[in-house]
Amino acid sequence: MAEPIPTAADVERAWHDNTLAQVLYHDWEADTYDQKWSISFDERCITYARDRFEAVAGSAGWPYETALEIGAGTGFFSLNLKQAGVVDEVHVTDISPGMVRAARRNAHMLGFEIGGQVAPAERLPFGDASFDLVVGHAVIHHIPDVELAFREMLRVLRPGGRIVICGEPTRIGDRIARTLSRATWWTATRLTRLPPLAQSWGRPAEELDESSRAAALEAVVDLHTFDPATLAATVRRAGAEDVRTVTEELTAAWFGWPVRTLEYALNPDRLGWRWAMFAYRGWLGLSALDRQLSRVVPEELYYNVSVTGRRPADVERM
Repeated sequence: MAEPIPTAADVERAWHDNTLAQVLYHDWEADTYDQKWSISFDERCITYARDRFEAVAGSAGWPYETALEIGAGTGFFSLNLKQAGVVDEVHVTDISPGMVRAARRNAHMLGFEIGGQVAPAERLPFGDASFDLVVGHAVIHHIPDVELAFREMLRVLRPGGRIVICGEPTRIGDRIARTLSRATWWTATRLTRLPPLAQSWGRPAEELDESSRAAALEAVVDLHTFDPATLAATVRRAGAEDVRTVTEELTAAWFGWPVRTLEYALNPDRLGWRWAMFAYRGWLGLSALDRQLSRVVPEELYYNVSVTGRRPADVERM
């Protein structure tokens, strides 16, 4: 069942209550999130999840016997990691009941069951030393107290267990991506109001209004961007060892954000398979270029940062 669309009054209240904002926004997005972000559970996204994990944490120790994904959304990261053979038993948490339901539904569709609980990352409903691995993807920028969340992740890890958080926005990379996205939205929505384009390329006004309300809530729920070195220091302060960061997506982000924005500004019936393949292949090619550029381009300019660390093996209780 689709979650109710937040009204203008809901959005106004959410500006003053971040927990409400997080629940409203993510419940609202739950049934369309996979479509919005081109999430799938096929080889394309299995490869993406595996490669992001391996880039920051390597492939030693696979499969991890028990894994928890925090802020799991629809289960994109953990379910694809399970299919890739990185993890075995999966549990998820999210502050949004709608997202937890979506993740469990996706797992069932794939032929297995997962544990799922509604909970904030700063108060995980599990005992000490419950998991071998804690993962997250594009999640900690939503969390009010990031260091406390990492302390909780370490608490529920067994000694020697690993944290892997991927896909978080960097300060400079996010600023560039949002500027490109806003410019694309402004241009596309105005061009498609012109009579020659309005009927075939424009979205209905009510859909654009709904997208604008989503964008307003997104501004509330996106709390942080990160400097890679500062993020690593935060994870160390929380108690982790062997902390490492990796950054990805430079030109791929400059390409990807306008592409995603166009997909929401235009009539989706006009875009089709050829567009989807152009977007995917373009992102792949530019991602390969970005890996080469990383030798000379400062990591702060890249859009995504991933971080990993371990719970010290000789600590029985955090």
